[in-house]
Amino acid sequence: MTGTDTDPDLTLRDLPLERQPAAVPTRVFDPTRLAAVRRTGLLDTGPEEPFDRLTRLAASLLGTPHAFVTVVDETRSFWKSCVGVDTTDPGRRQNRVEESFCQYVIGADAELIVTDARRDRRTWSNPSIESMGVIAWAGFPIRSLDGSVLGTFCAVDTVVRDWTPHDIEVLQTLAHAAAGEIALRGAVDDARAATVRAENAATQAHAATLRALEAAEESALLSRTLQESLLPPHLPAIPRAQLAVRYLRGGRGAEVLGDFYDVFASPRGAWGVVVGDVAGKGPQAAKTTALARYTLRAAAVRCTVPSTNLATLNTALLEWFTDDTQFLTAVYATVRPHRAGLSVQVSCGGHDPALIRRANGTVETLGRPGLILGCLPDAGLSNQRGFLNPGDALIMTTDGVTEAHRPEDRDLFGSDRLHVVLSQTPATSADHLAGAIENAVLGYTGRHVSDDTAILVLVVPAAPDEPARPAV
Repeated sequence: MTGTDTDPDLTLRDLPLERQPAAVPTRVFDPTRLAAVRRTGLLDTGPEEPFDRLTRLAASLLGTPHAFVTVVDETRSFWKSCVGVDTTDPGRRQNRVEESFCQYVIGADAELIVTDARRDRRTWSNPSIESMGVIAWAGFPIRSLDGSVLGTFCAVDTVVRDWTPHDIEVLQTLAHAAAGEIALRGAVDDARAATVRAENAATQAHAATLRALEAAEESALLSRTLQESLLPPHLPAIPRAQLAVRYLRGGRGAEVLGDFYDVFASPRGAWGVVVGDVAGKGPQAAKTTALARYTLRAAAVRCTVPSTNLATLNTALLEWFTDDTQFLTAVYATVRPHRAGLSVQVSCGGHDPALIRRANGTVETLGRPGLILGCLPDAGLSNQRGFLNPGDALIMTTDGVTEAHRPEDRDLFGSDRLHVVLSQTPATSADHLAGAIENAVLGYTGRHVSDDTAILVLVVPAAPDEPARPAV
C-alpha cells in the first residue's frame, strides 16, 4: 500500500469534534507476532546509538520534526528511538496501541503513507492527531526474519505533506537497516549461546563432546546464514549481458567477514554493479556490509554516476560510525546496454580496478584509484569510461583473489597470475570465466581460503557467426 487514501469529499466540517480510537486490527494480537516482538528484547529498554543514528538520519534527510523506531506489543507502541521527544525514560517513550499509527501498518502488513491524517479515512479518528499534533505520517514495517511485523520505522510531520518518492525510498531503506540491526543482534546472541554450549560441553565426557560438536556446527551455520543474508539471493537479468559470481568464504566457525557484491537497477535503463571489502570481521563487519548495500541501492535510485554514489557511501560511513570507525573498499560500475554492446563507467574507492578481458584475449584495467571509504570526507573519487563489445568481459574481484596464498608461505597469487588466467580463458560464458578464476585460486592455494573472496563476471555474448568488434 502506498500513497494516501484521502477521500476528496471528506472535509473537517463533516467529522465529529471528538476523535475516538477505532478498533485495533486483529493482527496486532497475533501470538506469533507478539512472540517475535518479545524475542527482540527491545521493549522497555533505553535509547541506543545504532537506532538513534537511523532516526537522526531520517529526520535530517526528510526535514521532519519527528522520526521513530517502534516495537509494538498488544498494549502499546514502544519508541525504541525517537527524534522530537525529549526524554530517555522508557516509561514515557510510548503510547497506547489504540493511539498509535503503527497499528495500521501491522493490520495492513504494509507501509502507510498519509498526507493529511485528519482527512484520511484510515486515520482521521486517531487521538494522536490532537494529542501529538500528527498531521502527515509515513512509515514502513520493521520485520523479523520470519516476516512478522515487529513495529515501524516512521517519520511524522506537523503540517500537511506530500511525501516524495525520494522520501519513501529513504524510509524504506532505513526500515530495512533497522530490521537488519535487530536480526544481527539475534543472530549474534544465538551464535554466542551456541559457543557457550560448546565450551561447557567440551569439559564433559565423550557423549558431551558430541553435543559440543553439534553446538559448534550450529554456531557456524548461524554465521553462514548471517553472511549469506548480506548477499543478494539471485542476480538480475541485464539485457545483452551474462552475469556470474563466485563467493568463497574464508572465516572460521562463527566468524563473519565483509566481502560483498550486488547488482541493482539504476535510472534510464542503467545497472549498478558493485564489489566491496569491509575491514575487520564479526558483527561489526556485517553491520557495515548491510549499511553499504542499503546506501548504494538507495543512491542508485537517483543517480547513475559511480563516483557520486561511492561518495554518498563514504559520507554515510563517516556519519554512522562516530565512535568505532569502519573502513571499506569498493569498485562500482554503471553499465548501460546499447545495440553494439555495453557502455561501462567505473569508480574505485581504495579498491583494485575492474578488468576487461577483450575477445582477442588482451586484458585491460578500468578505474582510477581513489581513497579507502570511511577515512576522509573527500575520498578523491573519479570515473573512467569503457565499452564492452560482443565477446568482451568485465571482471571485478576482492583482494581474496590477488592475495590468496598457500598455508606454508606468503607467495601471493597476484595480479599477474590473474591476468594470465583471463588471457588464456575464452569468455564463452560468464559462468565459465568466473569458474576458471575460482579454480585457479583454489588450485594455487591447495583449496586453502584464508580470506573471503568475491568474483563477479559480466560477459557480452558474441553473436553467432559474427566476429567480435574491435576494442574501443
